[in-house]
Amino acid sequence: MALPIGTQMKYWGIAAAVFLGVLWLLGDVILPFIVGAAIAYFLDPFADRLQKIGLNRALSVGVIAVLTLIIFVVMALLVIPTLASQATALVDTAPELSRKLQTFVTERFPEVADENSALRQSLTAVGESIQERGGELLETVLSSVSSLINVLVLFVIVPVVAVYLLYDWDRMVARIDDLLPREHAPTIRYLAREIDKTMSGFIRGMGTVCLILGTYYAVALMLAGLQFGLVVGFAAGLLTFIPYVGALVGGVLAIGLALFQFWGDWLAIGIIAGIFALGQVIEGNILTPRLVGGSVGLHPVWLIFALSVFGALFGFVGMLVAVPVAAAIGVITRFATGQYKNSQLYRGSPDQDA
Repeated sequence: MALPIGTQMKYWGIAAAVFLGVLWLLGDVILPFIVGAAIAYFLDPFADRLQKIGLNRALSVGVIAVLTLIIFVVMALLVIPTLASQATALVDTAPELSRKLQTFVTERFPEVADENSALRQSLTAVGESIQERGGELLETVLSSVSSLINVLVLFVIVPVVAVYLLYDWDRMVARIDDLLPREHAPTIRYLAREIDKTMSGFIRGMGTVCLILGTYYAVALMLAGLQFGLVVGFAAGLLTFIPYVGALVGGVLAIGLALFQFWGDWLAIGIIAGIFALGQVIEGNILTPRLVGGSVGLHPVWLIFALSVFGALFGFVGMLVAVPVAAAIGVITRFATGQYKNSQLYRGSPDQDA
């Protein structure tokens, strides 16, 4: 005999409340485990493919771990030091950029040359604030003992968690499936497949798009001679995960820096703008349609809303779980809508007059 709908909703509501409570209380503690689970989920298809060509699960995980370690070492030796130095230099250069902006504005709008002008004071305050706050942030991240410990914990725990979860992924899925209530198991499996399709299409697809675009922007901007090209390319690629934000922030930052660095050299400025224009064409017409697809079901506004809400409530951990939760809510909402349209409540009684 099936449980009444009210009782079922009560149980699912309790489960949701427990999940949010754990996320609220243990956000920082469970961060390495969430990151490790996300990495394992991302890499599981690669392990499955290696198994299909004849490797067992342990050897497949070992191959993936070695390749990941090699990539990490290369990045640690070649990319991360340059990225950190450029980020520090960009923060230190903020007052100079502010002064150049003041000069640019006062040459074309002499009325703001007055030192008591609100615009001039605002520009000076912005440059000093960026240098002060940015320096404090970098100093905190790089020299704080607690931050260093947290980083070390992430670098130690996350790979271990990811390897163990990747090795046991299929067995964990089978175990969870065995625990499903038998009456609702087919429906839950269907919803799980739809959620997995949505998440894999977005997370794996957009993760690949971010990596490709970030590499393209960083290399192209550095070859074009932009002073902070690696930082701008990294930021633009990372923010591509949020619809429209990566292109907007990266483009504005790159073109703004190009105006200061290449003022008068309109060809160089046009090249910087062309790099981002070409990146958007490639993303919109090649990368996103092929790697993400059009059936993901995560509307950009819904995704931005989920990231904003979970980020505000639960911090960085909330932003990590925002996409899976948004995908699950979207799938369940579409399923509930379909059930409603097939119900008598929507269709009315069979003998109802037209």
